[in-house]
Amino acid sequence: MWDVAEELKAMLVFAEHRYYGESLPFGDNSFKDSRHLNFLTSEQALADFAELIKHLKRTIPGAENQPVIAIGGSYGGMLAAWFRMKYPHMVVGALAASAPIWQFEDLVPCGVFMKIVTTDFRKSGPHCSESIRRSWEAINRLSNTGSGLQWLTGALHLCSPLTSQDIQHLKDWISETWVNLAMVDYPYASNFLQPLPAWPIKVVCQYLKNPNVSDSLLLQNIFQALNVYYNYSGQVKCLNISETATSSLGTLGWSYQACTEVVMPFCTNGVDDMFEPHSWNLKELSDDCFQQWGVRPRPSWITTMYGGKNISSHTNIVFR
Repeated sequence: MWDVAEELKAMLVFAEHRYYGESLPFGDNSFKDSRHLNFLTSEQALADFAELIKHLKRTIPGAENQPVIAIGGSYGGMLAAWFRMKYPHMVVGALAASAPIWQFEDLVPCGVFMKIVTTDFRKSGPHCSESIRRSWEAINRLSNTGSGLQWLTGALHLCSPLTSQDIQHLKDWISETWVNLAMVDYPYASNFLQPLPAWPIKVVCQYLKNPNVSDSLLLQNIFQALNVYYNYSGQVKCLNISETATSSLGTLGWSYQACTEVVMPFCTNGVDDMFEPHSWNLKELSDDCFQQWGVRPRPSWITTMYGGKNISSHTNIVFR
């Protein structure tokens, strides 16, 4: 992106999504309740980008007749594609990287994403994904006693002592870490979610070469692997499972969107993937969302709004 922009003498504009970063329409009250959050939608964000383009073309000398290309990755890639679909008069094309625009309703099987994550780990080191797969039962066994919980707290260098009620959250936090490593497995050092080396999954998998070891040794290896993500800089004194692996991206906004319009079914079976088996349960999600935000998800809205797989009429969108 940087190289092409220089070659084309183009301007790169990074637009901040409403309710993320410093773009908080109600300041400290922006996440107070659903009444303040009603304006957090992908449609509103796209409209913001359209207004921004109009403003830039109006105020920058020579920009009025210049073409615009939308670029994004992950959710940003989805927005880039949807922007070209909804505002074709504003952008001549879109580059959508790792944009899961079909991860809705029944467009793809709910286990596809986690299977892809597992493939990344399996290809990055011998027995790496199998070590992770076996770690869940190791955690379950060691967390059955008070002494086991105490040992786990120390072995994983956690900031707070574990209780039996924390174990599912611990496993969810570890799972999220593996998922995020797959999303930032770049061939160069980066600092997007965390400071990371080039090909970070290969570095992680150096610690996960033997799944056939004792529970305690396996989880000590898991700690070393987690430490690559959370402490590659060497500055972190303990691992805090109350902080998400994507805390730098603004988790409150995404949590609300996942509870309203961006409803993406995920499931695992522990066979085709390296995670604990977990079925997709819309009712469970709906109840959790209502408890947290006072809203219910609309699982069909994204496909209604953006067309699902019926996108053949749209042009100049590159998915990669």
